[in-house]
Amino acid sequence: MDQFAGRKNIIAVMVMVAAFILVARLFYIQVIDSSYKLSAENNSKRIETIYAARGLIYDRNHSLLVYNQPAYDLMIAPFELKSFDSIALCDLLNIDMERLRSGIARVKIPKYRRDPFIKQLSPETYAVLQERLFRFPGFYVRSRTLRKYSKEMAAHVLGYVGEVDEKTIENNSYYVMGDYIGISGIEGYYEEFLRGEKGQEVLLVDVHGRVKGPYQGGRFDEDARVGSNFICTIDARLQEYGEMLMKNYKGSIVAIEPSTGEILTLISSPSYNPSLLVGRQRSHNYGKLESDSLEPLFNRALMANYPPGSTFKPVHALIGLQEGVIDVNSTFSCNLGYYAKGVRVGCHDHASPLKLLAGIQNSCNAYFCNVFRRILEDPKYPSVTDAYNNWRNHILSFGFGNTLNADFTNELRGFIAPSSYYDRYYGEHHWSALTVISLAIGQGELLITPLQMANMVACIANRGYYYIPHMVKQIEGVDTLDRRFTHQHKVDIDTANFNRVVEGMYLAVNGGPGRTAGIARINNIAVCGKTGTAENPHGEDHSVFIAFAPNDEPKIAIAVYVEHGKWGASYAAPIASLLIEKYLTDTISPNRKWIEARMLSRNLLYAQ
Repeated sequence: MDQFAGRKNIIAVMVMVAAFILVARLFYIQVIDSSYKLSAENNSKRIETIYAARGLIYDRNHSLLVYNQPAYDLMIAPFELKSFDSIALCDLLNIDMERLRSGIARVKIPKYRRDPFIKQLSPETYAVLQERLFRFPGFYVRSRTLRKYSKEMAAHVLGYVGEVDEKTIENNSYYVMGDYIGISGIEGYYEEFLRGEKGQEVLLVDVHGRVKGPYQGGRFDEDARVGSNFICTIDARLQEYGEMLMKNYKGSIVAIEPSTGEILTLISSPSYNPSLLVGRQRSHNYGKLESDSLEPLFNRALMANYPPGSTFKPVHALIGLQEGVIDVNSTFSCNLGYYAKGVRVGCHDHASPLKLLAGIQNSCNAYFCNVFRRILEDPKYPSVTDAYNNWRNHILSFGFGNTLNADFTNELRGFIAPSSYYDRYYGEHHWSALTVISLAIGQGELLITPLQMANMVACIANRGYYYIPHMVKQIEGVDTLDRRFTHQHKVDIDTANFNRVVEGMYLAVNGGPGRTAGIARINNIAVCGKTGTAENPHGEDHSVFIAFAPNDEPKIAIAVYVEHGKWGASYAAPIASLLIEKYLTDTISPNRKWIEARMLSRNLLYAQ
């Protein structure tokens, strides 16, 4: 018997050790380690997202532009599916049987997950479905909101909302698959204000995923927080009127309040009905818009790069005055153009010779070729390159050649060539003022966006400074605007020089013989403007016009581009003057209705 005593003791010790390990493990699992508890809890609860309604968008006069409409996602809970009348459901949803079968098959793995079957049901479809939903066990509806528009306008300003993609989810933990996000325009740039904050409802579920009620009495539920309402700077009446005037043209309009930098209207034409990018047809409609040869999705106001043409001449006048190479009495001759060392720049027939103000009034190419050449051949600079760099710095101070840092997601820079650009093409010190003389009349390598042109006009109207153009006027719950929109940007030109150029622009509209923008004249409103023709290598030249009014204490500065419109006075100037009159007087005078009728009767959409 003694031979087994040692073995019995060993076995007893082993049993005690095993029991101790088991008790210790149970203690650790039940008291110290919470992972199993969490796993059990997770199997007994489900978190449902409550989507916040986006903030409303108003115009500067508090007219409602964008609001919300209810929409509904039809969800499938595969673990709750039972036999149902599939034909009736297909008829109700206007889908075929294959769509129903594939939708059910898609969500059956994992078994207890609930997935959307059809997104964004219309309120009409939901109303009918809700009455009969009890006949289709395993299907239920999750509510959310979609955008709705009070008018079919301002699509490029407002932007649109779409479903998040994987890249967005990777970069921002707030979003999960199925969420919506502002993609462009105000919706995109001010997404964090407009979206609000999602809430949640925590539900108690059984082992089969069936809802048994709120989890722990709803103590973990969170209400969604509605997005902030947004007042934009756009004048809805002016925007609507401008879009009507541009409906038969390709081009853009940007109008700014000079004293604040607030954008009064921003139009890219052709445009589209913003409602097309809402709801279940959004993807289909987006594809159609994207393939449209008229490019309605392309925002010409921010992304089109045009040469400014003769609208750039006031800037050259300002630089010439600032550099002291001309004064208001400087006189140059024009014999239907400018000629020097085999270089010719043509011009139209007008009186000659001309002083500065008349040069602006008559838009004389020869005059500004002389001015530009004096700027680049100024003897106080060691070389043409040094003089060019100085000229370029003046140009950049107006906001050209860079984004203005406005509140848009897709603003382009334009292009003001550095001297190195010409060094590469012609060789260092192997180019001269005559080599780049086309810059004198706003051609050559100059590329400007309409937003930048409107900002330049605002700067001239302010006699030497501008505020960054912006769309935000007020955000609910936010006391002050972004400081960059209230910071005054000064250009390096003396105010006195602006006064002289403004007088020339006034004469271009209101002067006597030789004025190039007489079509823009408005009784009792002192309009200052400048026409331009932007050369187009692919077809008819573009019609361009810049203006501001009134002369003293300007309320509106505007830039208009009409593609293939040729002369500035043909299309851009009449359209700009109508918008100025509409904004300042809220009407179009009877003696100018013929201009409105003419703009509405013509069509250049398919011009080349």
